[in-house]
Amino acid sequence: MNKKIISALIALTLVLPTTAHAAIKNQTVDSQATLAIIDTAVDTSIPEFAGKIVYEVCIIQWSTCPNGKTFMEGPGSAGMPLNFMKINGFNHGTQMVSSALQTNPNMNVVFIRIVGNTANGTRQLVDDKTINAALQWVYDNRTKFNIQALSMSQGTHTLLSGPNYCLNTPNTTSLVVLLKNAGVPSFFPVGNVKDYKRIDWPACIPDSIAISATMPGDSIATYANFDPNLTDFFALGSLRVKVPGNSEINAAGTSVAAQVAAATWVGVKTKTPSLSYQAAYDLLSSKSTVVRGRGAFGKVLDTWALLNG
Repeated sequence: MNKKIISALIALTLVLPTTAHAAIKNQTVDSQATLAIIDTAVDTSIPEFAGKIVYEVCIIQWSTCPNGKTFMEGPGSAGMPLNFMKINGFNHGTQMVSSALQTNPNMNVVFIRIVGNTANGTRQLVDDKTINAALQWVYDNRTKFNIQALSMSQGTHTLLSGPNYCLNTPNTTSLVVLLKNAGVPSFFPVGNVKDYKRIDWPACIPDSIAISATMPGDSIATYANFDPNLTDFFALGSLRVKVPGNSEINAAGTSVAAQVAAATWVGVKTKTPSLSYQAAYDLLSSKSTVVRGRGAFGKVLDTWALLNG
């Protein structure tokens, strides 16, 4: 991809309500790789997550990790009080884990929390330094946890004007490249504000994998942003997901699609660990079908074929 350089403060890539319901199952495999999910917080008590979230990390600039510091790792690090986790978008992380594990239940998850909360439960801002620290943690621990991909369904659509609209964050860009060179792709959503010329940061960082969304039936989601030069793949953006407290909701958005794509990549690497980054990318591309709609076009992943073929 001929991608531009970008950067900025982070904002939630919202998951939108829908009536769609889809689930994808994978075949049983002998070994499990890991997806690192960077997001808000996660309810680890949900039964479907049992034994799958193998490690938790908290990296928050405001000293509001559960231990009252800017960094924490180990059990409980990515959690927060359930009453807070249900409001102000903090349920997003649980939805992302649910989306990923529905796609590929035969993998592990490392969850990294980057969004803090005030005493009354409101969200605290996240800057690129926090994101950089999360990406660096993934790089430093990729071998220890067999991390084969990372996904971060967070982003911002506060962009520059003109053709080179992406914000410039050299450190974030360098870390995405560093991870890619180590064989760990960074999956980011393109965003959901119906901008058909520009996609969110960090999806437009060079060497990231930018994911847009389809509706059931593989039609392009009307809410999804699009840039033909920057969008790598489309993936299913509609699933019925778990939220904190073990309830279920219908959800749709490029956030979901990014998790579907990242979990698919991990499944491919689990089946054939020797695949290089480029070989895995090419395989995803070869198992995709062309999709067009409302001026957008690209390749939609055939997740079932990739995981079960």
